[in-house]
Amino acid sequence: MRMMRSDDRGALGVLIAILLGFGVLLGMGAIVIDVGFLYQERAELQNGADAGALAVARGCATGATTCLVNKANYFANHNANDGVSTVDKVCGFDGTGVLSSCSTPSGKMTDCPAKPSSGTKYVDVHTSTQTAGGGTLLPPAFARTLAGNGSYDGSRVRACARATWGAPKTATTIALTISWCEWSQATSGGTTFGPVPPATPPLSAHRVLKLHTTSGTGCPGGPSGADGPGEFGWVDEVDNDCSVLINNNTYSSDTGASAGKDCKTALAASWSSHTPVWLPVYTKVTGTGTGGTYTLSGFAGFVITGYWIPGASQKDWLTNKDECKGTEKCVAGYFVQGLLPNTGTIGGPDLGVRIVQLTG
Repeated sequence: MRMMRSDDRGALGVLIAILLGFGVLLGMGAIVIDVGFLYQERAELQNGADAGALAVARGCATGATTCLVNKANYFANHNANDGVSTVDKVCGFDGTGVLSSCSTPSGKMTDCPAKPSSGTKYVDVHTSTQTAGGGTLLPPAFARTLAGNGSYDGSRVRACARATWGAPKTATTIALTISWCEWSQATSGGTTFGPVPPATPPLSAHRVLKLHTTSGTGCPGGPSGADGPGEFGWVDEVDNDCSVLINNNTYSSDTGASAGKDCKTALAASWSSHTPVWLPVYTKVTGTGTGGTYTLSGFAGFVITGYWIPGASQKDWLTNKDECKGTEKCVAGYFVQGLLPNTGTIGGPDLGVRIVQLTG
């Protein structure tokens, strides 16, 4: 048995010598190791392009002053193992002229897709190899040692990512809704908003939203009176967490003046943290009671400064007053523009809320 093992080792040594002599193992090493390096580089560049595109898009979605192309450099570098990569180009359309127009795609696998339809707001981020020493080629490990390949200095790897942004037509929001006429009056038709926290808004931005009223508001283009009979603005919850996914043009009411335990918790959390809630805004309400149905207009951001509903209330931290009197049910605060923290589908009316998506 020992003799057989010795013979096996000798045979294996001869085989390795033959394979080395013909460059087979070197070729296999070049394929396995060098190609692995290329795939790793490609993955890092793609991650950097994805992160950079999302970062730039989030900035552009909130306004021209925050539409900063150099955000792409930061995220591209921080997604590279060696801490550096090249951002060759940041381009797109943001509606304000900050982003330069993109050229026609090359059609290569590593390029971004064709330009989206006219008017779509988007950003493309193109990345490519950069080494810690400043080079732009990923150096080979074994490929240069192959016969006839001594001049091979490496490859430049490239990647591209696209992010788009816009107003959502579907989204997950708090289970509380308001009418378009209330939103329109409070924001002067979508032209006036308060600053995003932690900035303190002027008192002129402050509004008191009555969850139910029987008197007409006189709002043109919206439902007079804001609420249907028996409705107080609460929306049917799916999972009893005071959130609702609105993925079509209508959603159902939840009757009663009071809010459920989860909605009271959500109101208190928003009031204490000064963070916005995202409200579905409707243009029409039909039916009564449990048969009430709202027709969606869009989504709005609202910072709650105080509220007064059966079983729960908080004094307004902005005005230091109890803004709701008698039997009224109210939520006070101010409207803001902002980005939804969850995903949705782009394509709704712009009421100040936007979402960002990675699309290419």
